[in-house]
Amino acid sequence: MTWSKALKDTVRTGLTVERTKLEPLVAVRGAAGVAIVIGVVLWLATPTLAVSSAFGAFASALVTFQRSWRPRPVLALAVAAGLAISTFLGYMAAADHLAFAVLLAVWTLFAGMAWAVGPVSGMVATQTVAVMLITVTLPTSVAGALLHAGIIVCAGVVQAALIVLFPIRPWGLQRDALADALAAEADYARRLRHDPVARFDAQPLMDARSAAELTPRQARNRPRQLGGPRGVAERLRPVLASLADPVVGAPAEGPERDHVRDLLAAAATVLDAVARSIRWGRPVRLPPEVMAVLEGAESGSMLTGPARRSALRLIALLADAVEATDEPVKEAPPANGDRPPKPAKGSLKGSLKGSLLKGSTNSREKEPYRHLLRPTVPRLVPVGLRALRREARWSSAIGRHAVRVAAVSLAGYALGSALPLGHGYWAPMTSVMVMRPDFGQTYSRGVARFVGTLVGVFVGGLVMALAHPGPWVCAALAVVCIGLMYLLMRTGYSVASACIAAYVVFLLGIAGEGWSQTVEERVILTLLGGLLAMAAYALFPAWETPKLRDRLADWLAANGRYSLAVLDAFARPADRKPRRVREALLDARAARQAWDDAVARAQREPVRHRGISRSAERGAEAALATMGRTAMLMEAHLPDRDASPSKEAEDFAAALRAALPEAVSAVRERRELDWSGPLQAYAAWQARVGDEGVAVRAAELLVDALDELAGVLSRGPGGRNRARRK
Repeated sequence: MTWSKALKDTVRTGLTVERTKLEPLVAVRGAAGVAIVIGVVLWLATPTLAVSSAFGAFASALVTFQRSWRPRPVLALAVAAGLAISTFLGYMAAADHLAFAVLLAVWTLFAGMAWAVGPVSGMVATQTVAVMLITVTLPTSVAGALLHAGIIVCAGVVQAALIVLFPIRPWGLQRDALADALAAEADYARRLRHDPVARFDAQPLMDARSAAELTPRQARNRPRQLGGPRGVAERLRPVLASLADPVVGAPAEGPERDHVRDLLAAAATVLDAVARSIRWGRPVRLPPEVMAVLEGAESGSMLTGPARRSALRLIALLADAVEATDEPVKEAPPANGDRPPKPAKGSLKGSLKGSLLKGSTNSREKEPYRHLLRPTVPRLVPVGLRALRREARWSSAIGRHAVRVAAVSLAGYALGSALPLGHGYWAPMTSVMVMRPDFGQTYSRGVARFVGTLVGVFVGGLVMALAHPGPWVCAALAVVCIGLMYLLMRTGYSVASACIAAYVVFLLGIAGEGWSQTVEERVILTLLGGLLAMAAYALFPAWETPKLRDRLADWLAANGRYSLAVLDAFARPADRKPRRVREALLDARAARQAWDDAVARAQREPVRHRGISRSAERGAEAALATMGRTAMLMEAHLPDRDASPSKEAEDFAAALRAALPEAVSAVRERRELDWSGPLQAYAAWQARVGDEGVAVRAAELLVDALDELAGVLSRGPGGRNRARRK
C-alpha cells in the first residue's frame, strides 16, 4: 500500500462514526460521580482543586467503560491510585524543568511498556501521563500536592462507591461474552447448512474464556448460570463441523444431508434460546418443532455411521447447554397451534426433553463448576513484570512504541514550553493519547483527535463567549460534556475527542482561564502533538508486514502440535490426555488470532510485502485454516480408552512430528517445504486400511492442506509438492 492510500484509509477510519449500543444508565452514573466530586470540592475548596479532582473522577470512570473482566470498583480504585502517584511525583519535580523532563521521559517509557500487560493497562498508564502533564500546571505547594493526590484518590473512591451502590446489570459483560459465544455457535450451525466447510471465528469463544477467568472473590459470587454453558460451547464446535462435513459426516447430497440440515437448524434455534436466556436471565423458550427434529435425529432412521454418532453427541450437548442455564425452561407454542406428539418413554430423546423442559438435574446441582483462576491485583505485579521483561527488546513492537512515545513526549514538552502560547502540555499530552503500538491506530487517532478537538474547542469557546458562565455553570457544562463522552465514546474517537475538548474548556473556565486564548492554544498545540506522533512512527516504525512469515510459522507450529495431540489419541487411546489436546487447541486458536491481527495491521501499512505476497498470504491462510479444521474434525471422533491402538496413526504422527520443525524453519527462512515424510506415511496408511475410518479420511484432508501450503509458499514455477500420489 502506498503512503497516499494508507493516509486516506487512516483519515476515513479516524473520522468514521459507528452506530453502536449505548448504555445511558452507565453514562449517567459515571457523570454523576464527576458531578459529585467537582461540586463538593468547588463548594469546600478552591476552583483550582476542583479542576484537579475532576480529572481524577473522569479517568476513574473512564476505565470502567473498557473491556476488562475485573470488577469495576477495583478498576476505578486502581486508576485513582495510579493517577494520585503520578500527580504527586509530577508536582515534586515541576519546579525544575530538567527534573520534570527526566521524570516525564521515564514515566512515559514505562507507560508505553504497560501495553505488554494488556490494552486496558496501556490505556490506564496513558491516562496517568496525561494527568501528570495537566495537573502540575496548577500552582501549589508540597502540602497542596498531597492534597491534590488525596482528592484524586477520593474521586476514585466516589466512582467505586457509585458502582457498588447502584449496580447496573451485574455480571453484564460476562453474560454478554458467554451469550455471544453461544450465538456464534448458532450462526455457525446455520452457515454449515449451506457451506459444510464454513469458517468459524473463534474470537467469541476466546472472549468467553477470558470472561470465565475469575479471582477467588468473583468465584464465590458468580451466578451459577455462567458456569456451565461455555464448556458446552467449546465441545459443540467440532461436533457441528464433523456432522456437516461431507468427508467424515453425512454425504454431500441425499436424504441424510437433508436431515442434517434440519438438525443443524434445530441446534441453532436451541443455542439462540440459551444465549437469550443467559444474556437476560430469562427462561429458555423452545418451539415444539425443534423437539420434533431432535426426536427424529435420536431415532436414527436417517443417519448412520459417524454422522449418527455426531448427531447423538450433538443432542446430548444441547441438553447440557439448556440444563446448565439454571433457568426454568418453557415450551413455546407451536407455529400451527397443534400440540406435538409425546416422545416414547425411556428413549434418549425422552430424557432430553425432560432436561429441556424441567431444568437442572440433581447430579449437576451437587457438582460445583470449576473456574479459571485470574490473579488478584497484588499477584498481577509479577505477571506484569514478566510481560515487561519479555517485551523489553529492540525487535518488539511494544518496546519500540515505549521508546517512541517517550521521545515524542519529551520533544513535545520542550516545544510546548518554548512556544509563547501557554498551556504547552497540550502538545505532549496529545502525542501520548493518540500513539499506539501500530501504525493504523496511531494515524487514525491522530486525525480524529485533531478534528474532534477542533469541534470541541469551537463549541466550548462559543458557549463561553456568548454566555460568560460562572464557575458553577462551567462545572455543570463540564459534567454534561463528560456525560455525553461516556455515552458516545464507542461511536468513534473523533466524537469522544470533541466531548473531551469541550470538557477541558469548561474546566479551565472554572479556574478562570480566558476562553479565546484556550481555543487558539488548544488547536495549535493539538495539531503539533498529532504531527509529532505521526512523524515519530514514520521515522521510527515497527511495521508488521515484514513479520508475517514469522506469524505464519508460529501458526503452523501451533496447528502441528494440535494435530499431533489428536493423532496421538488415535495411535494410543489408552494413554490419551484430553488436557493436552485442549491446551494444543488453545495454542492453535491464539496463533490464528495473532495471525489475523497481524494481517489486519499489515493491510493498513504503507509497506510493500517482504517475503510473502498478498496472494501467497491468502493461500497460506486457507491451507492452515484447513489444517486446523481437520484436527478439530478428528477431535470430534476421538476413540474411547478401550479402543484398539492404531499403528498407522502412530507412524503418520511420527512422520509429521519429524517434519514439522524443519517446515516451520523453512517458512521463516523462505525455503521450500518438504512434506515427503508425512505424505509417504499417509500413502502407506491408506494402502493398508483404504478409506475406512474417520482418522484416515481426516488425514487425507490434512495432507491436502500441507500440500497446498507448500504450493502457495513455493518460489519455483512448479509450485506444489507432488510426492504423495505417485
